[in-house]
Amino acid sequence: MSGVLLKILVGAVLIVGSVWWVLQGSGNILGRSGLDDFVAIVNGGLPPLIFLIGLFVVWLELDELRIEKELSGRKKK
Repeated sequence: MSGVLLKILVGAVLIVGSVWWVLQGSGNILGRSGLDDFVAIVNGGLPPLIFLIGLFVVWLELDELRIEKELSGRKKK
């Protein structure tokens, strides 16, 4: 039980720390805000992620069509 609570506490600290870093933390070190860095990462990472999701959807639908065609061929025999 205490292991679970420790993991929850560590997770909460990580969440709070990351939000703090994005909002104002890296501005003192790097000269620009963490929010600017976060926006740059989202702008750079979102299009490839959407591409991969689209590729996955197309692959799933093509596989489903192949399976339906295979099953309908077996029913005719």
